[in-house]
Amino acid sequence: MGHAPAAADVLEESVVSDAKPHHQPFPEDDNGDSGAPKPPAESGSYSMVPPRFREVYFQFYKETYRPNTALDRKTKELVAIAASLASKCQGCLECHIKKAMKAGATREEIGETIAITMGVNAAAIVDLTDIAAENMGTKLF
Repeated sequence: MGHAPAAADVLEESVVSDAKPHHQPFPEDDNGDSGAPKPPAESGSYSMVPPRFREVYFQFYKETYRPNTALDRKTKELVAIAASLASKCQGCLECHIKKAMKAGATREEIGETIAITMGVNAAAIVDLTDIAAENMGTKLF
């Protein structure tokens, strides 16, 4: 009788997997050190975004990942993991986990980032239901 793989093993397997998601807005291999996404021809993404808006976005993305800013690359990637989870972007999440590990993030740091994001999202649900209860003048419990 086999056992289910440990969560750490699943993370390790998913991080080193060569499988590419269907949609990958933030490929693991950046254009240089800037962290900028690859163009649509190379990434298969951004195909519905007009080139002028795509360029504005790419420039913004390059600027946020510019080296020698207040946050180091590892911290930026941990924040990006949290934002990917909150935004429900699968391709973003997978790529930012890979990038965080490449930048030196440990499993513990990634796990804590995920736990914090879970806590904030749980609090958001409580907040929304409290507001709904107040607006409706009702409480279930």
